[in-house]
Amino acid sequence: MDNKSLGIIVGIGLVIAVIFVAMSISNSDITFPQQTNEKIGLVINSPNQSTTLQELSDVYSEASDSGIGRSNVYLFWNLVEPERGEFDWRQSDALMSFNKNNNLKVTLYFSIINGETLGPFPNWIGKPSLNSIGEDRVVSVLDEILSRYDLVDTVILAGQTESQFRFYEQNIPVYKELFNGVYEKIKEKHPDVKIGNAFALDQVLNKNLDHIVTELSVGDFVAFSYSPVDSLNDIVKTPEQAKKELRQIFDLAGGKKVGIFEISWSTSDFVGGSETGQTEFLEKSFEFYSENESEIEFFTWYRQYDRPEGTCIVEAPIIGDDTLTVGGSSFGSSEHVSERLSHYICSTGMINNDGNSKPSWNEFKKQIEMIN
Repeated sequence: MDNKSLGIIVGIGLVIAVIFVAMSISNSDITFPQQTNEKIGLVINSPNQSTTLQELSDVYSEASDSGIGRSNVYLFWNLVEPERGEFDWRQSDALMSFNKNNNLKVTLYFSIINGETLGPFPNWIGKPSLNSIGEDRVVSVLDEILSRYDLVDTVILAGQTESQFRFYEQNIPVYKELFNGVYEKIKEKHPDVKIGNAFALDQVLNKNLDHIVTELSVGDFVAFSYSPVDSLNDIVKTPEQAKKELRQIFDLAGGKKVGIFEISWSTSDFVGGSETGQTEFLEKSFEFYSENESEIEFFTWYRQYDRPEGTCIVEAPIIGDDTLTVGGSSFGSSEHVSERLSHYICSTGMINNDGNSKPSWNEFKKQIEMIN
């Protein structure tokens, strides 16, 4: 998420409208699949930067009809607690309402660490180091979020964590102490919520950062994002080779359960992708899930819709003059690979941004039906 816009301000009029529309969708208006799987998730997104409330509602309904049982919500501290002790729930209420109305569990991405950067933090905190973030402050805001939204059952405290410590391994014990302190206090208040960190598997393997994952295999699970790319964000694996790479997460997790936080395959030919490759990998990835289900906490595909080329470094849909965070975390941050990164991300959807399904969308629904 390092290249993506994180400072989001939502207008009062918009938010009231969002919450009204989201909360007013009655259960009688929604058709749930006969069976859903709470382990299987999808990053739900609108196909364009600008979207209407009805379009967003339709996107969530379409996603839930596939048989998924969860989604990711990317919710940052600066949005929730813009003033110390004063919480702003307007944006998060809207997003959580869409999930609740579609019977979806939520994996909450709350970034103390966001790749090479920390935060984003509210202005009142400033730009703290790991030493000065404050365990009690993190516990306070997480407790407020989890008390408000009972559909959140898993929390990712840090994302693309390996990038934060790649050149600063001396800070690993500092973060480990912070994580453990937050973990213990949150578990006292919310014992059923599971907490862990996320790592980009492709980055870990490409840059030989296995030891960082091993040192930070703490909490209830170890989560991974995965894209089959080299350090330039080119697709360099076959679907079968990518499946074999996925198997390495179990050794990295050190006996803990694993979560697949964002798994993707781009169809952009700019980075060597194709619709055939995406469909084949989706099938292989579900084979991987079925073979290892007992060891997997959740399995979430990235993502539902493509986005127009050139819009994917900033992952913030715009409604009117305001911006709404719907999601996507980091796949990399180096400036010299940002163009390839953008092409990769924009074409990771299973449905084109014009609404036409790729072969992978039917395969996705087929695989969920077979599992259920």
